[in-house]
Amino acid sequence: MNRFFCAALASFAGLMLSACSSEPESAAPSTERERSSLPVRAYEVSQRDLSRRIQLSSPVEALRTIALAARTQGIVREVFVETGDRVEAGQLLAELDVREQRAELARAEAALREAEANFERLKRLRDSNYIDEASFITARSTLDIAQSEVQLWQTRVDFGRIVSPIDGHVIGRMVEPGASIGSLATAFELANLNDLVVRIGVSELDVGEIRVGTEVPIRVDALSDTDTMTGTVRRIFPAADGASRLLTVEISLPAAFERGVRPGFLARADLLVDYKQNALAVPAGSVGMGEQQYVMVINEDSELVRRAVTTGVIRGDWREILGGLEPGDRIVSSNPLDLAEGDLVRVVETVGGGA
Repeated sequence: MNRFFCAALASFAGLMLSACSSEPESAAPSTERERSSLPVRAYEVSQRDLSRRIQLSSPVEALRTIALAARTQGIVREVFVETGDRVEAGQLLAELDVREQRAELARAEAALREAEANFERLKRLRDSNYIDEASFITARSTLDIAQSEVQLWQTRVDFGRIVSPIDGHVIGRMVEPGASIGSLATAFELANLNDLVVRIGVSELDVGEIRVGTEVPIRVDALSDTDTMTGTVRRIFPAADGASRLLTVEISLPAAFERGVRPGFLARADLLVDYKQNALAVPAGSVGMGEQQYVMVINEDSELVRRAVTTGVIRGDWREILGGLEPGDRIVSSNPLDLAEGDLVRVVETVGGGA
């Protein structure tokens, strides 16, 4: 009985030992595979818009503003327009008191009539050889002087009328009836509000990519956020400002006045200063730095291949690739410093490309 019990115990111990010795052999390959297959996030290389834009602001202005001055000094007799009124070319805006000039004009006109009559009389006498040529020349000179006097005083009378030289709006009125005004003092400011512009200062480093005729998105603070408009670069000033070193870029705003835009409103222009619309790009953090910049490419066997690349500009989270990659290549999107060529990886997510 004891021999039978011992034999059974020995057999049971053998089976247990055999089971324990075979378990590590089956578990080892699975553990090895899980350890060598690294989970990574992949990026499919594709083209992106890496163009650089800058946003600059400046007040809206009329393309041309005229400071309309009085052409003579005097007392303002009457003003016919208010600030904001629309006026036409040739329209009378104000009159000065020119009664003295009118009196002088009447005197000059009387002297002219006398000189004309005397000239005609002497002309007939000369034709009949009753007077010498010198007397006739003197009469003609007197007539010329009288005509000049009339023109002089007529001009001074006309200077008492302040008229608009353009079609536009009165944006400033500096005179009132009864007030005195000096010669060449500004009486009105006029502008054609159908031609509004934004003049912005751009750095000499950025202005090189801006071209006349380029369309520019414009947002005016006084309007709603959704009410944007498209301006057009009208001209680029040829010289930089001496103090700021900025070049002025003038952007026209077609039909802005009809949309409620007024001079003085703040406008923000979104300028494209570096065109890179179809640039090959990868996440900036996916490029390893060193003597040679590189990325980790994931091949068809899910293994990593170290690939040297030539890089360009950085725009936010993206770095331009000038060489070494093609559209559709898959790379590890994270920092490759902890990865080695030949590592087996498992892609848990793919972004970029058509994903």
